Amino acid sequence: MRLCVERLSVTLKGRAILRDVAFSAAPGQAVGLLGPNGSGKSTLLRCLAGLITTHPPCITLGATPMAAFPHRALARRLAFVPQHASADPDLRVEQIVRLGRTPHRGAFSAWRREDSEAVERAIRMTQLQALAYRPWRQLSGGERQRCQIARALAQKPQLLLLDEPTNHLDIRHQLALMQLIQELPITVIIALHDLNLAARYCQHLVLLNHGAVTAQGEPERVLTPGNIARAWQVEARVEHRPSDGMMIHFLPSQPQAG
Repeated sequence: MRLCVERLSVTLKGRAILRDVAFSAAPGQAVGLLGPNGSGKSTLLRCLAGLITTHPPCITLGATPMAAFPHRALARRLAFVPQHASADPDLRVEQIVRLGRTPHRGAFSAWRREDSEAVERAIRMTQLQALAYRPWRQLSGGERQRCQIARALAQKPQLLLLDEPTNHLDIRHQLALMQLIQELPITVIIALHDLNLAARYCQHLVLLNHGAVTAQGEPERVLTPGNIARAWQVEARVEHRPSDGMMIHFLPSQPQAG
């Protein structure tokens, strides 16, 4: 599904959080949202999820303004995994993932084979088979994150929104998740802190700072030493490797002359 954002601005409690944000994502593209803490990444994702209403409407899904979609129709098309999603502590992983099928079912409709297949596939894709019958309260932070991602995948969305999904994952599961995202045949918008993961697995990057887009495009165009220094106030060296692409090395700050 094609996503288009045009001149999106958000002010909350008198403070400008987003200012004239504009970018687009092609069908099947993985777009990374980057920026320091407080740059507006989470607020932007909440806007894309329809949780913050924008005036005038400036988000388009396909050829249709987001505001024109009824809530249930929108839930069939997009899934959102926030940073700190919660669940009933006694629900098992498999039961939580089943909740992803809710937008596709009527209030009294029977559970269908396609529902079971979607749940089983999502659990397999997130490597949760061994945890399928474990209750939420017994899961680690990383396991809970994978469970919520599985719920979103069971929804079978055309647009997947992820807010810092690698935060609680160990290195193996970080790489597995990013590889999965790269291979999904849907549009993915993902907020990330790890610039090397973004460079390796995202086709398009949007760099936010103080609520505005300061750079966007292919990773090579966005993750330059100058852009990194302006956004994060750190020095970096960008290495281009023929074998595995870009690698960003952060340099220690030079001591001040006394």
